[in-house]
Amino acid sequence: MRRAVRATCVIVAMATTPALAQDVTLLEKFKDWSAYAAAGTPKVCFAVAKPKTLLPKTGIKRGPVFFYISRWPADNVANEISVKMGSPFGPGAKPTVTIGTGKFELFTKDEGAFVEKPEMETKLVDAMKTGTSMKIDGKSARGTATSDTYSLDGLGDALDRAAKECSG
Repeated sequence: MRRAVRATCVIVAMATTPALAQDVTLLEKFKDWSAYAAAGTPKVCFAVAKPKTLLPKTGIKRGPVFFYISRWPADNVANEISVKMGSPFGPGAKPTVTIGTGKFELFTKDEGAFVEKPEMETKLVDAMKTGTSMKIDGKSARGTATSDTYSLDGLGDALDRAAKECSG
């Protein structure tokens, strides 16, 4: 749960007021992914993307939607996955990430989705690096099924840039 709370801090920094967003610096954009660094203690660097398609397209009000892969050098954490879905999940919701034939289950907290175990994060990131797109299916607290598709074009370069920034 500590990892989910920490990841939520990144999501809040990116999605709230301009004052907080000023502490987050764009390092470089790589096709559909971008690398950022957040100032402060502890330092965090991350790759982030917005979905190419959001379903349903109408009939649902959602806030911003992002997929993050974070590095926390002070805690020796790399490739921490967090997803901001733009609306809260219902109790016990288990969204899934699909890349090719691979499926990964997430757990939820509010409108965030996270990978439970670090070894599964590594497997998910490895699958993302070899894939071309990924789909995240979930269900909101109101019972609305959502399906968001992300391009993975530029992911490897964005991860490399975030790793370089947070290497020391």
